[in-house]
Amino acid sequence: MSFSAPLELPLSQETLVAINDHLRSLEPSEILQWGLKHLPHLYQTTAFGLTGLVAIDMLSKIAPTGQPPLIFIDTLYHFPETYALVAEVEKQYGIKVNVYKPEGCATVADFEAKWGERFWERDEDTYDFAVKVEPGQRAYQELGVRCIITGRRASQGADRASLQPLEVDPTGLVKLNPLFAWKFNQVDEYIRANNVPRNKLLDQGYKSVGDWHSTIKSGEGDTGERAGRWAGKEEKTECGLHKDYFLMKAKAKVGVGCTALNSQSTDRVPVTRLRHERD
Repeated sequence: MSFSAPLELPLSQETLVAINDHLRSLEPSEILQWGLKHLPHLYQTTAFGLTGLVAIDMLSKIAPTGQPPLIFIDTLYHFPETYALVAEVEKQYGIKVNVYKPEGCATVADFEAKWGERFWERDEDTYDFAVKVEPGQRAYQELGVRCIITGRRASQGADRASLQPLEVDPTGLVKLNPLFAWKFNQVDEYIRANNVPRNKLLDQGYKSVGDWHSTIKSGEGDTGERAGRWAGKEEKTECGLHKDYFLMKAKAKVGVGCTALNSQSTDRVPVTRLRHERD
């Protein structure tokens, strides 16, 4: 079946099914080639996890002069090693990274002046919305993004277990998941064989890297690919960027200042959680 190039958006359900039937048997590089041809206003969102780095490297070979720009959501709480990796990727691949931070905040001090210290412990939903969801939506609107490439894979489990090559979220954003069918060992082998830069924390006992306050080293017996993320929060599998935007917005106390939030009960058990691999 042939598809228009570029595709006309929004996609009908029938067209989406047909596209997934076509893409499902292709290799990641072939899915990326298809995306470059058919998806308009295409960007790659990444938190510089391993799968996203594989996609960046593949795209540098497929389209060395036409690689989709990157979008990186800077929560302000990333590890220094993550920021160093962002700079390394920019230099090695010569690609533009569009960095978006929480609204009105350039630094941690700015964010804590607005929301208070250790906000993630007091209001998880609003924190996720403020540091991930709102900056992501602002990036899509300001840059005119209609389609994105993600680093999500079905083998990561939980909400991603039934992942398809192409998805459309409730806002109409089209998401291409080129490595949806790859296992971790395939990703790791590619990284090593192609000398792709990776987060140095992965050599220090971390399996998946997000915000410093909610990412811990994986413990003995931890077998999940994202072990160490959202420790003590077994029901949490996503930080919000790939969840229903409208549900996330409804849960968040948008427009509520830190003074009002600080006056609410804080008798919750502190948790170390959150991260994103905008993966």
